[in-house]
Amino acid sequence: MVGLLKKKSIEKIVASYELPGLGASVRDIGGHYQVEIKGRHCKLALTLDFPCEGLRSVITSDLEKAVSALAGIDEVDVSLNATIFSHVPCGDKSPMRNVKNIIAVASGKGGVGKSTTSVNLALALSQEGARVGILDADIYGPSIPMMLGISDDIRPEQVDGKYFKPIVRHGIQSLSMGNLVTESTPVVWRGPKASGALLQLCQQTLWDDLDYLIIDLPPGTGDIQLTLAQNIPVTGAVVVTTPQDIALLDAQKAIEMFAKVHIPILGVVENMSVHTCSACGHTEHIFGQEGGARIADSYETVLLGALPLSISIREQVDGGNPSVVADPDGEIAQAYRMIARRAALGIALMEKSNAIPTVS
Repeated sequence: MVGLLKKKSIEKIVASYELPGLGASVRDIGGHYQVEIKGRHCKLALTLDFPCEGLRSVITSDLEKAVSALAGIDEVDVSLNATIFSHVPCGDKSPMRNVKNIIAVASGKGGVGKSTTSVNLALALSQEGARVGILDADIYGPSIPMMLGISDDIRPEQVDGKYFKPIVRHGIQSLSMGNLVTESTPVVWRGPKASGALLQLCQQTLWDDLDYLIIDLPPGTGDIQLTLAQNIPVTGAVVVTTPQDIALLDAQKAIEMFAKVHIPILGVVENMSVHTCSACGHTEHIFGQEGGARIADSYETVLLGALPLSISIREQVDGGNPSVVADPDGEIAQAYRMIARRAALGIALMEKSNAIPTVS
């Protein structure tokens, strides 16, 4: 009887444990845990539905201390694992096979750092322990190959004359229209043809067992976005903006668009939030302040994170070595990793649905 009460006390500690920086408990996300007690020794196995490699040492240490504080427990062993489930609305009916969850990254206007966010988000999810791919859906202005350091002469391997194998860089899989044309070749197509090209990339790419596929959308709310919503079971969307009022107006349109096509918003990322002078250290909100937080609050979603206006972000991504891999222990990389955890947590909190998104 004493052992049973002790086990229940430990289970209560684990269930109520709030994950660092995420505002959710193990109970909230439906985490699974097993407690085994032998004498004064406790073994605790915790499994979460989102990648959290960067929090492993903190979570295990916190739980070890909390359980050790119970009377009669002298030794605690905590193991932490992530098992990522599929929250794709139409499951096996998805044309994107071997993909568990699809995250669309969008912005209402160009120039707000959407593609930079997409590629760093993909790399951050990978470093958190997930299997990740990125699809460049910007047919007219593909930039992901350059950002990942994929040279202009590298083409995806073809299988059976109709399928593409994604190109692997920095541990993630990728495919882009930029891998099929040269950097100097413009894609001069009308909307329907561009939409058809996007579907072809989606349906004829042999992704290798992905937990998350990031789709980097072009700016705006046009053909490409509607084609995606009508044909691809997107799990959730991330909207990128700057604090500037004009950017927020366009971000609002992007959020409204996803609402119309019944795609959940995972949150907002604010780029260029603050600039720190490299010479004197003075900080200044060049494009405004807390705009991302305001729009997230008005649409009852979350601010996933805010990134500074920093020359290193631009230099690293232009050089094909984005911040998350160029300086993995740096402040910017850690900010992207927290954004990745929060976005993945948003998916983990979703209830599974069998409904295919429809367009109103």
